[in-house]
Amino acid sequence: MVKQKKKILILGGGFAGIECARILESKFMRDYDIDITLVSEDNFFLFTPMLPQIASGTIETRHIIISIRTLCTKIKFYEGEIRNIDPYGKIVNLMGTEEKRGITLHYDYLVLALGSETNFFGMKELEHYAYTLKTLNDAVVLRNRIIDMLEQAENESDPILRKSLLTFVIVGAGFAGIETAGELYDFLLDAEKHYPNTGKENVRVVVLEALPTILPGFNEKLANFALKKLTERGIEMKLNTKVSNFDGMEVIIERLSDKRQNTKQQSELQSIQTRTLIWTAGVTPVDIIRNSVFKAEKGRIVVNEFLEVPKFGGVFAIGDCCLTIDPVTKKPYPPTAQIAHEQAKIAARNLESLIKNKTKKRFEYRMKGQMAIIGKRTGIASIFGANIHGWLAWWLWRVIYLSKIPVFNKRLRIFMDWTADAVFSRDIARLKILKRETSKGYRELDEVDDVW
Repeated sequence: MVKQKKKILILGGGFAGIECARILESKFMRDYDIDITLVSEDNFFLFTPMLPQIASGTIETRHIIISIRTLCTKIKFYEGEIRNIDPYGKIVNLMGTEEKRGITLHYDYLVLALGSETNFFGMKELEHYAYTLKTLNDAVVLRNRIIDMLEQAENESDPILRKSLLTFVIVGAGFAGIETAGELYDFLLDAEKHYPNTGKENVRVVVLEALPTILPGFNEKLANFALKKLTERGIEMKLNTKVSNFDGMEVIIERLSDKRQNTKQQSELQSIQTRTLIWTAGVTPVDIIRNSVFKAEKGRIVVNEFLEVPKFGGVFAIGDCCLTIDPVTKKPYPPTAQIAHEQAKIAARNLESLIKNKTKKRFEYRMKGQMAIIGKRTGIASIFGANIHGWLAWWLWRVIYLSKIPVFNKRLRIFMDWTADAVFSRDIARLKILKRETSKGYRELDEVDDVW
């Protein structure tokens, strides 16, 4: 009688999914009774912390992506979009298209690592016009937009319209928002010499944040240092400010009262003339998770201390799509790559323990540190209790994040990009969208395809 193989299915190719897959691959490399399968919408792993540097042209587009087949050589991989998850029948269905058929995958053990998507909080018009920075395509599209605005402004005779074209609004002052603001401002100043008619005085970068501070959860002194440096450079930081609407030409903002000062002033509506709004103000789990049968809070799957989904044995959830509570603060852990990476390790270990009837380990996490770069070779870092700012923090950010790139050749390419950036001006070539006139059954090339 042939022994039935046990099937492990991992959904998601981000930090959590890839790390879990690689660990399980090493644990069961010589166990021929275990089949490991990974599903992702892209056939590459994207190193998201460096997306702002793609948008600013500091790093070449392909250098922060690594083929999943290169990273996970011993597992079965499917590139596709998930149609539905059936935990009762232990089945996952992948969508079919006119070019490829749908696929049904059976599993014994399931790891949900599907990440998150941008949260627009129900503002449909803003969602239509805003730019985001969650995917590689987002970064390429945003870079094209910035260069397009410079090109238009260079030949614009109306000073008011020129000012509007050169105004860039970033919503959200978390890590993504602050790092995007710094990179964007660096790029605009560097590109200015190629656009003599734009005028530095017309370039405007505005950061909007609903909270009274930037970088929530970061060391307060370091956050204040970052706020001071960004302001000194000329970036406008508008705190206690939320966005009410954006129609593609004007953003309506609402000034909020500062709760720290116990002020009770009425909210005040203002407007900023801009053609480019970049939204980095939060994430939400993907639809397939929000609409699943798993118990969820605010769209995130509730898991126990072993990262298992209650009532569904052998199902684990990790990364942005799961809700885990910090036993010290009694608050949910934030959706960060650092936490997703650690959850992947525990989930892989507990899955192995489940298969081999061993004791499982609780997930307990202690923050190792936080870092952010704020442009112009300046950064802030809090590492193992040490608070660092300035050039050293910027250098540490680069060294530590470079070490997190999984393969050497990509690390080398990124290092060479950084070296070239220190010597040469940034490229201002804009990659236009190319569309193939084909039959309905073939998709059109998107902007990322153009780069490849």
